[in-house]
Amino acid sequence: MKRVCHLSTVHKRFDTRIFIKECRSLVEQGYEVHLIVADDLGEEKKDGVRIHNIGHPKGKIQRLLFFPKKILKKAIAIDADIYHFHDPELIFIGRRLIKKGKKVVYDAHEDVPRQIFTKPYLPKLLMRSVSSLVEKLENGMARKFSFIITATPHIKNRFLKVNKRTEVVHNFPSLSEYEEITTPWEKKEEAVCYIGGIYEVRGIYENIEALAQLHRKLILAGIFQPKEFQKKCESSKGWQYVEFEGFVNRKEMASILARSKAGLVTLHPTVNYIDSLPVKMFEYMASGIPVIASNFELWKTIVEGSHCGICVDPKNISEIAHAVKLILDNDELSKQMGANGRRAVLEKYNWDLEKKALFEVYDKLINATS
Repeated sequence: MKRVCHLSTVHKRFDTRIFIKECRSLVEQGYEVHLIVADDLGEEKKDGVRIHNIGHPKGKIQRLLFFPKKILKKAIAIDADIYHFHDPELIFIGRRLIKKGKKVVYDAHEDVPRQIFTKPYLPKLLMRSVSSLVEKLENGMARKFSFIITATPHIKNRFLKVNKRTEVVHNFPSLSEYEEITTPWEKKEEAVCYIGGIYEVRGIYENIEALAQLHRKLILAGIFQPKEFQKKCESSKGWQYVEFEGFVNRKEMASILARSKAGLVTLHPTVNYIDSLPVKMFEYMASGIPVIASNFELWKTIVEGSHCGICVDPKNISEIAHAVKLILDNDELSKQMGANGRRAVLEKYNWDLEKKALFEVYDKLINATS
């Protein structure tokens, strides 16, 4: 049995992409799977995955300066055949493992250099130079990795320029989580939902203002960042129409999706989002509810191509409100859109198909002579 080890000091131990999809799928494929995390929740074996803990960092500085050494020590002790890391800050650890003769996979979830432009704590004058520096560093390191896995074709195309051993493994929903749609449409609430990180660039304020125009409910789930943005939203006239759930687990998320008649994913047109494929959009589709999404060209090909929702200008409050009203006031149309989206996920946008690409990468690494 080949031993593999996934590493992350940033993500939670039961992260959807890392644990639920990749690690559990590799167990099913016959691998001995280890996962190193930094959450101070102890060690355990869950669904066949051996989870190792290296403690929880007290802040970002400690995580960046001291925890890479801790995760490297633990990784070496595990002595895996393949190491698969998920955080850009562990890129130097990946190179150390390469020098020890190990096979190393870098899983690029995001386009990190473009993501720099969405960081509110960075001065705008520094963003371009920081982004350029990060890209040069990441590209230089990536040349030596055994394989690079990316979450989108856009990120894949970027890394192909420096490493031909690059493949995309989309972060699409697992069909097992959406096997049944049990809530009759007529019993759903007159509400739309948003589930995920709650940042200003994800269009949440515009969503709240749009619902205020309609006097309709927005079920909002996630964690606000920063707190100042939460105060801005709570002071909005539309906050009275918000049912705020805070952070929710996978079961609670499913309950919200079952209650809602549409899902919102109206992210702002930042360089990091325009070519992204947000998993929440496909989770809405898998749940059989229409999607109200930003009118990015890539997203339009999916939403309009599948006839499963409406694309809008994410900064146009009236346009968002019009789309929400159209969906909430037309049950038959909305029900059909939801069914179309679910069919698209069942046929194309699902993890059951994507995991085959992951297995192919691992097969190539296991069978490689060096």
